[in-house]
Amino acid sequence: MDSLTQIVLGAAVGEAVLGKKVGNKAILYGAIAGTIPDLDIFASHFTDTVSALAIHRGFTHSIVFSVLFAPVLGWLVSRYETYKDYKGWAWLFFWALITHPILDAHTTWGTQLFWPIDLRLAFKTIFVIDPLYTFPFLVFLILTMFQKRTSKKRRLYNGIGLTLSTAYLALTFILKDAALTQFKSALHTQNISYNQIDTRPSPLNTILWNANVDTKNAYLLGEYSFFDTKAISFQSYPKNHELLGNLIQNEKVKRMIAISEGWFTISKIDDKLYYNDLRFGLLNLEPQSESFVFKYLIDVDASGNVNFIEQERTQRDGKKLMSALWERLKGN
Repeated sequence: MDSLTQIVLGAAVGEAVLGKKVGNKAILYGAIAGTIPDLDIFASHFTDTVSALAIHRGFTHSIVFSVLFAPVLGWLVSRYETYKDYKGWAWLFFWALITHPILDAHTTWGTQLFWPIDLRLAFKTIFVIDPLYTFPFLVFLILTMFQKRTSKKRRLYNGIGLTLSTAYLALTFILKDAALTQFKSALHTQNISYNQIDTRPSPLNTILWNANVDTKNAYLLGEYSFFDTKAISFQSYPKNHELLGNLIQNEKVKRMIAISEGWFTISKIDDKLYYNDLRFGLLNLEPQSESFVFKYLIDVDASGNVNFIEQERTQRDGKKLMSALWERLKGN
């Protein structure tokens, strides 16, 4: 999830664990702990694109990380804070650290919660930024901050925030299942044979859902809004995996395919090969658009080394997509 959401979650968890004893300092340290797992993004400054993608939401988003670092952080804070209960601080950091990857596991990218086991947990029920999850949570956290440390209202407000956010997260599973049922029904009605289907919410909401459908030679992409009145239509995108040629044996290419869980197409433009990660959809909702959110130039240097160069996205792309999504969310 986005940084603000993780700060709010960490702060609320910190308050639940130690707020009655240390007041707003529990919120402060919980907020700090809630951001720590995302420090892995700095790996992109020290390694190649593929390695950075593999590292992201890996070790720092695992149970192992929380178990190892919570006692250390708890001990450090207990050394200079007036509240000296080491175990209390350790518990605060543990729960603030571990709830971060648990929440991230509900997004499309997912987390390696059980690192070092090579398994990325991704429920794909919520977008990385969802105002309906974050805003009510933030409001009740702010109300909590202005209550006295021992006030019953303080615990009440924080409890409401945690309950509402958790309930909404649970609701997303129901919405995902309902959308999946609609996609499967449409595929059956249109007599489309497929190997597997992958669904996820579109940006900023859980009303409009996207689906990737794996068929023999192509992927089908479709959208469904709970306000739709017309049948779901699917756009076909050839896999073109054969364009990789001998590159399919390259270790970086293999790792990239594993990271994208096999959901990718290859496009050739001006004799250059591009790798399109389908898991995050398109920047443009126009039919047959090739503007994928995550698109990489496959660069092969003179020595045969392969590098993936992420193609830049502009603010204009984002604004255009938001406008199109809003119109599509209202129904077809």
